[in-house]
Amino acid sequence: MILIAAFISLVFLYSLVSQRLERTALTAPIVFTAAGFLIFLVLGLPEFERSVFRRLAEVGLVLILFTDASRTDLQILRSVRNLPIRLLSIGMLLTIVLGALAALVVFPQLSLWEAGILAAILAPTDAGLGQVIVSSPRVPLRIREALNVEAGLNDGLSVPFLMFFIALTQARDQSPHAALAQFVVEQLGFGALVGLGIGLVGGGLLGLARRKEWMAESLQQLALVALPLLCVMASEPIGASMFIAAFVAGLAVQVGFHEAGKHSVEFTEEWGQLLAFVVFFLFGMLVARGWQQVSQAAVLYAVVSLTVVRMLPVAIALIGTRLSRATVLFMGWFGPRGLASIVLGLVYLEQQAHLPGESTIQVCVAMTVLVSIFAHGLSAAPGIELYARRVAALDAGAPEHEGLEAAG
Repeated sequence: MILIAAFISLVFLYSLVSQRLERTALTAPIVFTAAGFLIFLVLGLPEFERSVFRRLAEVGLVLILFTDASRTDLQILRSVRNLPIRLLSIGMLLTIVLGALAALVVFPQLSLWEAGILAAILAPTDAGLGQVIVSSPRVPLRIREALNVEAGLNDGLSVPFLMFFIALTQARDQSPHAALAQFVVEQLGFGALVGLGIGLVGGGLLGLARRKEWMAESLQQLALVALPLLCVMASEPIGASMFIAAFVAGLAVQVGFHEAGKHSVEFTEEWGQLLAFVVFFLFGMLVARGWQQVSQAAVLYAVVSLTVVRMLPVAIALIGTRLSRATVLFMGWFGPRGLASIVLGLVYLEQQAHLPGESTIQVCVAMTVLVSIFAHGLSAAPGIELYARRVAALDAGAPEHEGLEAAG
């Protein structure tokens, strides 16, 4: 009860000064992670079910993904589709490969499949941690949308790779190709179908009710928040990715309910943020509890994961786009690891694989997310400022300006 009271008090106090804090480097993940860390040092950490923590993290991420997708302009998405495809194909595959190779170098005791598990958990970027970037009008719209779509889809795309590597550690007699095909079909294919169905049907009904004036204004938000939660419930029985389903549903709902992103996501966004606050708060406590297990190798891998492992694949993926060096560096650096990696790490632990390198994987995930929370949070405002000046100095024909308004 003391822990719950401390968290509620923190939410209240943070809300009071949230607008002031938006002008500083103290992001919500920094505040709640640091608070969880400090509260553990004072109160300790009561026992709680890890499955409850995982469910809170999953629901929080689902709501954030749905909100981000519902605010994504479909016309803009068509115009920048080349960049997200590059980031989600070449960029993501190279990130997993390079992340696994780096893990084998830093932790030679890990097996190839354990290194793959670690790389897959840390491959997705965080839509919530990157919110400052994708919502800043000083960043070119084309770049913002590309990073937003990447963050929305790469967590779901990481799931089949994670489950595939886990399967290889548990069933060595199974065909790797058959296992991967099964996971791709179930996680990606079924997830997209679930999201498309719920988004189209739900959006159509919302649009109809709005036009017929059947729906009270105050309940639009409740009706909208039900859609991502339906994605969670519909995905689990068929083994689909709830994250892919939620993001696709957020895009599809706009077909029938055009005002989803503009007027009716307040409830979804606020409750998604609240759940994210809970997750980062508990994450801070878990980091504090396992702080003695942190090694120099784990810190080194965290730094490598957030720099070389992220930035080199992005640079390779963007070859031929004619984007400036400043843009490539900006997109490479702002690939924060956060809620998605926490969720995937919990998903891995729930599989109860009991691998020899499990403790190493846990510590590396925790350290990478922790470093990312502070490094990307503290660098967001100055990074945007510096990048905006570089973009302003580009020629009018630069790719950053093509067909879109430039920032700033």
